[in-house]
Amino acid sequence: MTTFRQAAAGSGRSVCNVPAPGREAIAHSEALTHRIIERIIENKGAIGFDQFMRMALYEPGLGYYSAGARKFGRDGDFVTAPEISPLFSRCIAVQCEEVLRSIGGGSLLEVGAGTGAMAAEMLRELEYRNCLPERYLILEISADLKARQQELLTMSIPHLMGRIEWLAGLPKYEFRGVIVANEVLDAQPVVRLGFEREGIFEYCVSRERDDFTWSKVTAGPEIISHAGRIRRQLDGAWPNGYTTEINLGLDAWVSTFAGILEQGVILLVDYGYPRHEYYHWQRDQGTLLCHYRHRVHHDPFLYPGLQDITTSVDFTAVAEAAIDAGLSLIGYTNQAYFLLSCDMEQIMNRLADMDQKHRMQLLAQIRMLTMPGEMGERFKLMVLGRKCPHQLRGFTRSDQRGHL
Repeated sequence: MTTFRQAAAGSGRSVCNVPAPGREAIAHSEALTHRIIERIIENKGAIGFDQFMRMALYEPGLGYYSAGARKFGRDGDFVTAPEISPLFSRCIAVQCEEVLRSIGGGSLLEVGAGTGAMAAEMLRELEYRNCLPERYLILEISADLKARQQELLTMSIPHLMGRIEWLAGLPKYEFRGVIVANEVLDAQPVVRLGFEREGIFEYCVSRERDDFTWSKVTAGPEIISHAGRIRRQLDGAWPNGYTTEINLGLDAWVSTFAGILEQGVILLVDYGYPRHEYYHWQRDQGTLLCHYRHRVHHDPFLYPGLQDITTSVDFTAVAEAAIDAGLSLIGYTNQAYFLLSCDMEQIMNRLADMDQKHRMQLLAQIRMLTMPGEMGERFKLMVLGRKCPHQLRGFTRSDQRGHL
């Protein structure tokens, strides 16, 4: 096993322009660090990056998404589309309305509801359109986020609280309706791998005193097989030293949600690429990013439990997993085309009414959601379905399934 340090290493590690946490946050991060180190010791000196990422994000009581630190919005680490503008969630609701009416009603299931802003705006729009779901289910693993969602929704739509139900796990029954997952897949654990002339290796995480360091081991059969399938589909060889990621758990995730979907769609929103762009030979350092206090950097070992760790989504892999699970690929496009196809302008005019100041605010939000230099091109929408119409309005301006 080969070990090596990255540039911003050590217990006093720092990343340019990233602020230092407070004393309580540091203590929280150190507690998680020690737990990960215990796992490394138990595993004879190294764990896969996927296991490190899983613990950093989801370790009970300590992981980034399991603990109580504020994550979303101006006071958190990043801002998602539902916090940028109500227009985003209301356009998603327009697509949900079309699906619900086409299948004769049903429910909505939101996977990881963040602050609750998306649920509030979707339910408002569906109420306006006289198409409220039978139930609005929220699958949430964080007790802290659940409490914040309940507070926001109780204050903003108290008359609809009877339709909302929080789940700790998947429904125990077959589901009819729309499953919505906004920025969920990018936070799934991934393996990191590298390519050298002598073969494929896996990046693992090892211990160095009370900190972490990268180590390299020969990749196992599953990783080699998965990487081999990807490389055979692409034109051109990866250069020596090429680094990337693979989400080995993606098939199981898609299959799990496909397994409960009796009729309806799974609507996915995330940043990512089709496979030929994700694994382009020029993207030779992968897509791993970390978010802390609205700063973006590349050090996953900085402040474990206090920062988000993400990778982009291979949407070709999502489509393949869906088809293998018996679902149809109904549509794929970028966020700009999808939102503009779902009445964004009409909703803006209705919300602004005659208030010019509000209208200007909404126009600024539209630019953030749709411009190529903002979120419009980087974020993609994919809809997977079962027993559902194969033409949906969100893809009328541009359906890019052929790019996958």
